[in-house]
Amino acid sequence: MNSFSESYKAAGVDVTAGYKSVELMKKHVARTKTDGVVSGIGGFGGLFAPDLKGIKEPVLVSGTDGVGTKLKLAFLLDKHDTIGIDAVAMCVNDIICCGAKPLFFLDYIAIGKNYPEKVAEIVSGIAEGCVRSGCALVGGETAEHPGLMPIDEYDVAGFSVGIADKADMIDSSKLASGDVLIGLRSSGVHSNGFSLVRKVFSIDENTINNTYPELSKPLGETLLTPTKIYVKPVLSLIKSVEVKAVSHITGGGFYENVPRMLKDGFCAEIKKDAVPVLPIFNVIQRVGNISEHDMFNTFNMGVGMICAVAEQDADKALEVLKENGEDAVVLGRIKEGEKGVEFV
Repeated sequence: MNSFSESYKAAGVDVTAGYKSVELMKKHVARTKTDGVVSGIGGFGGLFAPDLKGIKEPVLVSGTDGVGTKLKLAFLLDKHDTIGIDAVAMCVNDIICCGAKPLFFLDYIAIGKNYPEKVAEIVSGIAEGCVRSGCALVGGETAEHPGLMPIDEYDVAGFSVGIADKADMIDSSKLASGDVLIGLRSSGVHSNGFSLVRKVFSIDENTINNTYPELSKPLGETLLTPTKIYVKPVLSLIKSVEVKAVSHITGGGFYENVPRMLKDGFCAEIKKDAVPVLPIFNVIQRVGNISEHDMFNTFNMGVGMICAVAEQDADKALEVLKENGEDAVVLGRIKEGEKGVEFV
């Protein structure tokens, strides 16, 4: 390829670096190929042909998100191979809340200066997230932004599209008093609340590697743990029992996200001592002197996703989740009342 602009390079954009980035990321993208992929990367659009056999009334379900200020930790640690998992997770975990299977993902990376090896490292994480969720990385965009952002920084966002049969979609309409709430454990802070986290620990190059007795790893490494992807265990659960409602516990914690899985006239009663609180949250609360309410209104506290099933299906649900690598817990029940969350 003889595409090269000396003038553009002098302005801060090296198009040849972009070409090298694409070459370096191809091996990572190849890992995500599924049966529906029609095109490779490099074209103007990612092509995907969904298998509609057995789906009577297909509904496309989409989700988009970014990683947020968690990126600051990746910059400080100079570790960029997991942050892409977060970008995928934040999208596909939303999609499965209505019972849809993610089909494909596209990313957008805005970067101060295109260092091909760094871009490939970021994409390796995105590809890993796609593999974990069973969807294909069909395209993306890397945009070099000299003068708009520091040369060593970047932002990562993306979106995913999934599919569901309309008749099988989860919409909370079948929720009933007595239904059991099952919590799927989180891997850590995931990708929300990091503006507060960074304030609590005054995170910079001097504090990023601090250690705490409760943590098995340094602070930065603990916080950078990628968001858990729940697609495969939840889809397996849906095939085994009737899942009546699902909530992805993201920014806003329990108080904001649990009501989104409820229908009017019903409340979620959660036993506080049933929540498997991770040590990192105890450290955040202690160091930041944060109220318990604010902790549950900001973080996942150790539970990344909640599913509601009928009482008679609860044991089966726990068994299926365990078979899929999830050490799930019973958190509480659905009861009649004002829509919201009650801790007991």
